[in-house]
Order: sequence, then C-alpha cells, then structure tokens
Amino acid sequence: MNKEKIAVLADSGSDVPQDFAAAHQVFTLPLKVIYPEREYIDKLEITTDEVIARMPGEIPSTSLPDGQAILAIFDEIKAAGYEKVIAVTISSGLSGTNNMVRLMAEEYPALEIFVLDTKNIGIASGLQAIRAVELIEAGETFETICKKLTKEVLQNKVFFNVATLEYLQKGGRIGMVTALLGTALKLNPIISCNEEGVYYTVAKARGRAKSLAKSLELVKQFAASHKKYRLAVAHAGAENEAREMARLLKDMLPNAVEEVLFGEISPALVVHTGPQLLGVGVQVLD
Repeated sequence: MNKEKIAVLADSGSDVPQDFAAAHQVFTLPLKVIYPEREYIDKLEITTDEVIARMPGEIPSTSLPDGQAILAIFDEIKAAGYEKVIAVTISSGLSGTNNMVRLMAEEYPALEIFVLDTKNIGIASGLQAIRAVELIEAGETFETICKKLTKEVLQNKVFFNVATLEYLQKGGRIGMVTALLGTALKLNPIISCNEEGVYYTVAKARGRAKSLAKSLELVKQFAASHKKYRLAVAHAGAENEAREMARLLKDMLPNAVEEVLFGEISPALVVHTGPQLLGVGVQVLD
C-alpha cells in the first residue's frame, strides 16, 4: 500500500468514466460551457445531451477553469488529507487548462503538485489519469509515478469519429479547407492528436459505417506489436454505436485487458466536435 497520500485530479475534458472516478476518488476540475444566458459547469450543471439538443441552432463557447476554481479544488484535496497531487489535463496544444493549473500549483505550497500534459484529449487523456490511479494503488512512489506518466504520454491514442467537420471549423480547431472538403464530399474524418497534442486528420472514409470500421483498423495497428493494453470507448449521442464498437474491440483484441472502459464525452468537448461523436482510446501498457 502506498504510504504517500497522493490524489489524482483530472479536468472534465479528460472524460474519466464517472463510475471509475467515483470508485477511486479521482477529483474533477470542470471546464465551463458558456451560452448567452449563463455559463454552466461542465458535466455538473449541463449534460452532453442538453448541449446536443440545442445544436445546430445554438453553439456555445467553452472556457477553462478560473484560478479560484482551481485553488478551491486544491483546498478540497488538502482537506481530504492528501499531501501530493497528480493533475492530469487535456493537451496544452488544445486548451490553456494545463498552463493555468501549473501556474496555480506554483501558488499552492501546501501540496506537492505534478501537472501532466497528456498531449491528448477526451478518453485518451482520461486513460492517463486511470494509469496514475493504478500506479498509486500498486504502491509506486510519487517521483516514480511522475516519471512513468511523462515517459508513457505517447503510448496513449484516441481516434474520434466526427459526423461533420462543421463544429471543429467553427471552433477554430481545424483548417477551413479540410472542413469544406469534408462537407462537399460527405467524408467522415477520423481525428486524433499528434505528438504536439494538436488535432489532425488520421484518415477519411466515405460514410459513417466505413469510418467506424476504419477506426477499428487504426486501433489494431496502434496496438499490434503489444500484448497488454487498456481500451476505452466514449460517445456523445451515439450510445448504440459505441456499445457495438466496444463489443467489436473485445472480439478483435481478445488479449487486451478484460474490460473495455465505457463513458460519455463531456459537454465541453462536444461543443467543438458536434453530435454523434464516437471516440476509441488505446493505452499501451507493456
């Protein structure tokens, strides 16, 4: 058992499945979803389905947690008896959250805080928080965990099936040309994060079914030369497809970890990608 009292904190854009977070006391730092009438705390005051229901007529904006919210979470962690924190955030290439948490950590000497830039988003960022929990529960030291997590960043990958490039384009997350091409040719792109943690198009397929099949192929390629890995499926308004994807992954990669983690994509993420988003996360463990 680990003698050091180490907490894990993940922002809501990391999509740690809620049942896992509850079972292992993973603290959540929520992003914000902003409509003209008010701002909502991601996942707590607004759901993914509610954001989707208001699309495409209303597309809100999002913002990172403010300094006060971050300090309040640090206070909560300290009050719960922890001395050290592993803070896992979505890519610094896509959000200012990582930088903000780092700056606030410097202002908080009462806790020893390590901030991990996952270079990823959604479930692929969440997998790194799950890995942190696993290492803590295995009794690894704080220093060892920080080193391992840093070294393993590129062993995590997410493949997102996006129904349309319209939302990525509107949010300024992807180039205009790609968006126009995709819309004109009815292409369903598969988006991931590159080594700098920025979105790029991994592949394009004509139509949803081919796009989902291509995702399976990409997962298989990424995990091909490894024997041990963790898988996760997350969705926004595409539960049936996501459950089918989880089933296919289990069949295709029988030597993977027993479970395929399952969860919902956060409202803040859906703002930038649109509905019917389906993400598959892979974490190589050997």
